[in-house]
Amino acid sequence: MQLLNVKGTIGFMAKRKIAMIFSAILMISSIGIFFGKGLELGLDFTGGTSVEVGFSQPADLNKIRTVLSENGFPDASLQLFGTSTDVLIRLAERGKDVKAEVIGNQLMDAMMLVDENAQMRRIEFVGPSVGEDLKEQGGLAMLTALICILIYVAMRFEWRFALGAVAALAHDVILTVGLFSLLGLEFDLTVLAAILAVIGYSLNDTIVVSDRIRENFRKVRIDDTLEIIDMSLTQTFNRTLVTSITTLLVLIALFVWGGQIIHGFATALLFGVFVGTYSSIYVASAVAVALGVSKHDMIPEVVEKEGAEFDEMP
Repeated sequence: MQLLNVKGTIGFMAKRKIAMIFSAILMISSIGIFFGKGLELGLDFTGGTSVEVGFSQPADLNKIRTVLSENGFPDASLQLFGTSTDVLIRLAERGKDVKAEVIGNQLMDAMMLVDENAQMRRIEFVGPSVGEDLKEQGGLAMLTALICILIYVAMRFEWRFALGAVAALAHDVILTVGLFSLLGLEFDLTVLAAILAVIGYSLNDTIVVSDRIRENFRKVRIDDTLEIIDMSLTQTFNRTLVTSITTLLVLIALFVWGGQIIHGFATALLFGVFVGTYSSIYVASAVAVALGVSKHDMIPEVVEKEGAEFDEMP
């Protein structure tokens, strides 16, 4: 089967079944990984203390981990933070009455045993109750966004396109969360913000495609739903491709040179834009086709008017 027909229209929908099977496999795998491994939740959600320490020499993480364990911090999590001399130390919540300053001073006393010139660059503390509230509110924000999108698209276009749009957004969110679970990347508020941004980005593409499909349903005098959808996707493909490429160039720059603080944010957006472009072409439209969308669903008032005119003819 040719991908490009004689009219210059790309046959996207000819591959819709393969794409849907591929997407279903990825989504099921992502869900399985999520429930199997879970997410590496950041301190924003779990609560605890985060301390950034700068050393005068490249840090030896094994030595630092040993010193921390011997000085009352066996649960410390360490990672290099941007350079080989900067280390980010994460500690689990150590009790409601323990202040972050006290923990920071104790930790720095231990770090002086490793490097006398060690300096505390930054310290953050999040209580467990705050972390739980943020986790709940973040989930509600994502759910609310999907519901509002469902209502808007149903009113603006047609309920089949609304379900297709929400399916595409759910597809993007599930795959992005699955990637973070698979790679063990930290999931914090910046990543949640990136996922919400991915929802908006993907929805923008889906709305553009849906609007073009509705327009072509009304003005093109053919009844083949798949051909009209292929025509609409082809007409918007250049715009989608250019938008995605320019966005990816910016995100690649953030990913490479943005530093550790926004590394998770850039990763989520980078992957989300990629899958969002794919889902706006295949998932949203393919779901609408599977639900039986047709030309008559998009212009019911015209069909009823023409039917009435035929009934009045002698």
